[in-house]
Amino acid sequence: MLFRYSPDRRGEHPKEHLKPFTGILQADAYSGFGHLYGERIQEAACWAHARRAFYELHQANQSPVAAEALARIGALYVIEAEIRGRPSGERTAIRQARAGPLLESLREWLRQTLARVSKKSELAKAVSYILTRWTAFTRYRDDGRLEIDNNAAERSLRAVALGRKNYLFCGSDAGGERAAAIYSLIGTAKLNGVDPEAYLRYVLERIADHPINRVEELLPWRVDLNPAIEPRLAA
Repeated sequence: MLFRYSPDRRGEHPKEHLKPFTGILQADAYSGFGHLYGERIQEAACWAHARRAFYELHQANQSPVAAEALARIGALYVIEAEIRGRPSGERTAIRQARAGPLLESLREWLRQTLARVSKKSELAKAVSYILTRWTAFTRYRDDGRLEIDNNAAERSLRAVALGRKNYLFCGSDAGGERAAAIYSLIGTAKLNGVDPEAYLRYVLERIADHPINRVEELLPWRVDLNPAIEPRLAA
């Protein structure tokens, strides 16, 4: 897991961070990401962000149209719950067979809905958000490596958001870079099933005497926090 620090939200920062990257980027529709997509980086949209707009509309006025949108999107998530953890090829085949028809039906329903509602309404904005990014929203259907949303990344950022409320600032750009490095180590430790506190204690106890050209040996997936204990002789 990798966190990167930026002093502000300008789009030039993700562009610099992703300069060597080629592949698929799954994110929301933040305008700062728009210039990243092209031949080198393909966009995969997040259905959780699309769903959120309809959820808020339904909460506000019990809109039946929003309720139907939630039901249709919910059907896609039912499929995801059933195939979570399966091999990517299997996920692709199931998505194409089961989610594919649902997506096409949803697209037609969205088009019909957009033709009936006021173009300036919040409902029209929610519908247009999906239709204008349809290729990005359906990319997960044909690639089993992708998720239907980027909620995993969103959950990983909660610690950063909570920390920001507590300590308010990093003190300097250098402090921000160091914080990103620590967040990266802690997040990677969690992904590898390693207790972050035990891992950091292990590293801090050894890093001063550890050769700099072998620092990769201290990465979370390389350390052994539970070495075999030699049996003691009975007294």
